[in-house]
Amino acid sequence: MTTYWCERAWLPDGIAEAVLLVVRDGRITSVTSGAPKSGTVLAGLTLPGFANGHSHAFHRALRGRTHHERGTFWTWRERMYSLAARLDPDRYYRLARGVYAEMVLGGYTSVGEFHYLHHAPGGHPYASPNAMGDALRQAARDAGIRLTLLDTCYLAGGIGVAPDEVQQRFSDGSAEKWASRVASLAEDELFRVGGAIHSVRAVPADDLSTVNQAVSGERPLHVHLSEQRAENEQCEAAYGWTPTGLLKEHGVLGERLVAVHATHLTDQDVKWLGEARSAACFCPTTERDLGDGIGPARQLLDAGVRLGVGSDSNAVVDAFEETRALELDDRLASEERGRFTADELLAAGTDHASVGWPEVGRLAVGAGADLVTVALDSVRTAGIEPSGVVFAAGAADVRHVVVAGRDVVREGAHVLLERPETVLAEEIEALWQF
Repeated sequence: MTTYWCERAWLPDGIAEAVLLVVRDGRITSVTSGAPKSGTVLAGLTLPGFANGHSHAFHRALRGRTHHERGTFWTWRERMYSLAARLDPDRYYRLARGVYAEMVLGGYTSVGEFHYLHHAPGGHPYASPNAMGDALRQAARDAGIRLTLLDTCYLAGGIGVAPDEVQQRFSDGSAEKWASRVASLAEDELFRVGGAIHSVRAVPADDLSTVNQAVSGERPLHVHLSEQRAENEQCEAAYGWTPTGLLKEHGVLGERLVAVHATHLTDQDVKWLGEARSAACFCPTTERDLGDGIGPARQLLDAGVRLGVGSDSNAVVDAFEETRALELDDRLASEERGRFTADELLAAGTDHASVGWPEVGRLAVGAGADLVTVALDSVRTAGIEPSGVVFAAGAADVRHVVVAGRDVVREGAHVLLERPETVLAEEIEALWQF
């Protein structure tokens, strides 16, 4: 049993003072407000751990390296493909370990890894078919973060286009072979397995239902949806549907579906997603970085779509930055302030259900013991109202992180991995010299 005394804590019914949390076997067993100090003292404001709903860990090596000649989404993608061709299980493990450590330091306690880098160059399976996924599992374990491997089906280089040389690494050849490989992945305490349709460009319409049915009903199914206008145009030209409509036509829309980006949606798309009680994962810092556009976050929430956020390309890894960007980007699109309440933003930032951890994301009896404590006396947070952390705080203000009842960050330092910044610098530089 472990006890944490929180100077302030954001409970389901609001922020309370002097809150004692008792943790046993990775779960919160008692929550008491107005309690005397005992156990580990957490100064500042303690929040539920944040959920990173969408990550491509290897994209972290692109940070600060894709802006030559101004850059476009497509020139960025070519550099990304070049990077993907350099990775093997050992290199991927070393890089991802640093990336996941950065995530915990930035306030995340779970991550959904949208994983499509499956095979060796040329599409040849490794001796262990899930060697790349196992590398991510080990990296997350060593970094102390919950991982849901959203193993991704990727069969085509575009609608009606065969995978190119790099994309052959992503493809299992058929949806059935993809499903067979994924079925051999075993879950453990901090590792779960979901699935993903890369996009309607990369999975032919006739295979959509196969992918959907292959993923356990208890686990999430993610899809890149309408990230670029060109995707919509190609889908409508080929199938006569928007990407959302195509998913609906093939029975994929549902409560466990998470639409990643959901940027260029029609009003009918929003209605269909809301009726299905699906979720949407926005990745604001990546969507800015790639010039994708601003998705209809408020409209989706009002339609009944649950919102979450993700770091995607990891151009920025900061749970607070992604969360407040829902509000700030929606202000730009609507030319109005006050688009979301602080509680709505926190709910989006802590939506672990979308990555398969529905028991996590609240400071309540029975919930998974994931805690993030933020300093309220830094140069960024000094003088704010406690609920203002979602607008004022950043990754540098995270002082203490607990994942499943285990301390992973203390006094702003990662306790499981020494100097993650050095790990990242060494591995990224080695990749680009390879």
